[in-house]
Amino acid sequence: MKMFIKLATAAALSASLLSAPQAQTPPDVKIGVTFPLSGNSGNAGKSAVAAIEIAAEIINKKHPGLESLPLGAGVGLPNLGGAKIKLVIADHQGSPSEGQAQTLRLITQEKVAGMVGAYQSAVALTATAIAERYGVPFIVGDGVAANITERGFKWTFRTTPIASDFANAYMEFLGELKKAGHPGDKIAIVFENTDYGVSVSGTIREIAKKRGVNIVADIAYNANGADVSAQVLQLKEKKPDAIIFISYTSDAILYMKTLKSLDYRPQLIIGDNSGFSDPAFIKAVGELAEGAINRSAWSIGAKDSVTWRINELYKAKTGIDMDDTSGRDMQALFVLAEAINRAGSTKPEAIQAALQKTDLKANQLMMGYNGVKFDAKGQNVLASAYLIQLINSQYVSIWPAAAAEKPLVYPFKGWK
Repeated sequence: MKMFIKLATAAALSASLLSAPQAQTPPDVKIGVTFPLSGNSGNAGKSAVAAIEIAAEIINKKHPGLESLPLGAGVGLPNLGGAKIKLVIADHQGSPSEGQAQTLRLITQEKVAGMVGAYQSAVALTATAIAERYGVPFIVGDGVAANITERGFKWTFRTTPIASDFANAYMEFLGELKKAGHPGDKIAIVFENTDYGVSVSGTIREIAKKRGVNIVADIAYNANGADVSAQVLQLKEKKPDAIIFISYTSDAILYMKTLKSLDYRPQLIIGDNSGFSDPAFIKAVGELAEGAINRSAWSIGAKDSVTWRINELYKAKTGIDMDDTSGRDMQALFVLAEAINRAGSTKPEAIQAALQKTDLKANQLMMGYNGVKFDAKGQNVLASAYLIQLINSQYVSIWPAAAAEKPLVYPFKGWK
């Protein structure tokens, strides 16, 4: 009888446990990610995706020392029951039409809650148009063409500084250079002829004229061409005080090699990020670009800082330090995830509303922006940047003075 009672009790307890409600794992939150993973910008796209993957890992798992970041202290999205971020990655090959097609697939077939992309401004323009049509938030982390946020779209948000921010920085830097006794009145603008180059060069042109800076050479060229000798000879003839290059990776590499082959060493080279930030650029040109200046909002920072810890994660994954473009894309995912968590929902309308109310402070970011707060057009009005210089094959901040790690090396050194 006692044995029967024990068995009956065990059976009842087992039945009770089986019938008790079990804690369910919340579904993953799917985020669409589209970048060029092949073609001329494939390396830059892969670097950006690696950074975004690390951002998702930081959100999904505990990482001591990153608690100051929104979602850096816990596991998953707490307001969605600890749901994890799941990235759905697509290669748009640097093609605007493919970017459009991949965004459509990610939204309609993969049912992503939001999108991040897309490196090339030309691709961002077509991809965000699809997101706008279907009412899905799209965060542009890197594309700087002004017209991305000038179309009255309600589902496009851009975290990065834009062309006008950089153009003003370039002119202020040149003004300070002039006060220090160096020439800075004459510039050349060299730009690739897609949406990125045309838009950014137009902004630089406009702001240079407003500030009384003379443009002695204004040179457009075909992107991904095989020969830029004619353009370099034109620069050599005009003798500008500074050349601003708006170029993707393969073009930036070609220009540096052509400068040497034609024995033309400019006084100052300023790269408008993109190709100049790609780790493949530094690897390919070596000392040819020693002393080149670039724009950036990323700094590795002091040991054990948040940025240093993030860079260690990135270096462990890729074998190299993180660059500015990849950092800006990482920040874009952090902003989107923070808004989804604050919304407590994966419904597009709720995420959109949360993004519109975003108000992140500088100490909550891993990029050197003043914060993240979107205007009615979806542009981050607190985005900012500084200038960095390639010294001993590594970029270090040199302007403004308050953010400088090392003094400016002038003039451009280049090859020995």
